[in-house]
Amino acid sequence: MDDTEELLTIGAFARRVGLAPSALRFYDDCGVLRPARVDAVTGYRRYGAGQAARAVKVRQLRAAGLPLVDVAVVLDGPESAARGVLRSHLERTRRTADETRAVVEGFLREAAGATEHHGSWAWARVGGAELASAVRQVAPAVATGADREEFPVLGCVLLELVDGEVRWVATDRYRLAARVLRPTAFEGGPRRVLIGADTARDLAEWAVRQVTVEVECAADAAGVRLRSGSDRREVPEGAGQGRGGAGDPGAYPDYRLLLEGLEAGRHRVIVDRAGLRDAVTGRAGAVSLSVGAGHGEAADVGGPGEPDTVGDTARHEAGPVLEVAGGGREPVRMRAVRTGPGLRIAFDPAVLVPALEAGVGPDVLLEITSADRPVVVRSADQGSFTTLVMPVRECAGADRGDTARADD
Repeated sequence: MDDTEELLTIGAFARRVGLAPSALRFYDDCGVLRPARVDAVTGYRRYGAGQAARAVKVRQLRAAGLPLVDVAVVLDGPESAARGVLRSHLERTRRTADETRAVVEGFLREAAGATEHHGSWAWARVGGAELASAVRQVAPAVATGADREEFPVLGCVLLELVDGEVRWVATDRYRLAARVLRPTAFEGGPRRVLIGADTARDLAEWAVRQVTVEVECAADAAGVRLRSGSDRREVPEGAGQGRGGAGDPGAYPDYRLLLEGLEAGRHRVIVDRAGLRDAVTGRAGAVSLSVGAGHGEAADVGGPGEPDTVGDTARHEAGPVLEVAGGGREPVRMRAVRTGPGLRIAFDPAVLVPALEAGVGPDVLLEITSADRPVVVRSADQGSFTTLVMPVRECAGADRGDTARADD
């Protein structure tokens, strides 16, 4: 320490750096922040003004939750060790934040459960054609047959009026389809209503002929009312399901947890939507899709150059191709745009084809995390519509009941 440096009492130094005197004594005992001088008789600590920067760093690192051992490494250890400690702590805090958010959101959903069904009035105005399109896109994902018998709630389309949006959702456990509408006007909410799939399709046929449709959920009754001018449609809760309907909307799977839990896709493939649909249609059993995946790898069209981004594709006539194989038909190859490493993944045609048919526009985007995680199927021209499709093992049989799901 420079003998000419200003020395501060522990109280004055504590005020300057934003720490309590007791904290400074503790950091002295731990060896993290020693005082510049200690009076041999009184034991009073004195700190140099130049120690303020270190003291502030200690305060900030402790506020960020770093243990004292790690604080010492960051301040006094090798630079590589300091970076390692900080990265590890950052990952821990991210995990903790995710876990905390999940717990709090769960309690919030539980607390709001009653008002999402009965007792909460909600109203929105949307375009008739837009509403009809949303229903037609999600309805193919509704459960049918034995799945619907076992889980009647999955035989319905879920309608939500929440956060200024009108959402239509359907799932049969193997795929999930969700379409978000941004209404021109919105009041009240939140509210959830279950509508039988056939009734929802009938509503779509009616809505497509209307310029605008008002969607209203009364505070004192289940169900929903759709109105366009003097024409209206009253839809009781679970209408179209028969045998007393499908039950409480609270029993419907929380699709939001699934969507929020999706990891960023490691692979992204853009391909002609109709071409992929036709290549998959008519195949029996699991169908594999591969791009640069080694075994069964599709050769690049036009030469060895393989762009890795959408922008690169515009500058190359050549590019990777997607190969569709299996299911008792000859392989089909088509041009594709790919980001990420090579991939190979399999699907049940009975699940993938309806997802492709529900899309909009000439292209489809597949966002793939791994061969055993849900795959996001998006229309490149319509980000408000999302479908999740579960992959299968390539050894899967043709019948859905015999198909081995990748998450089994």
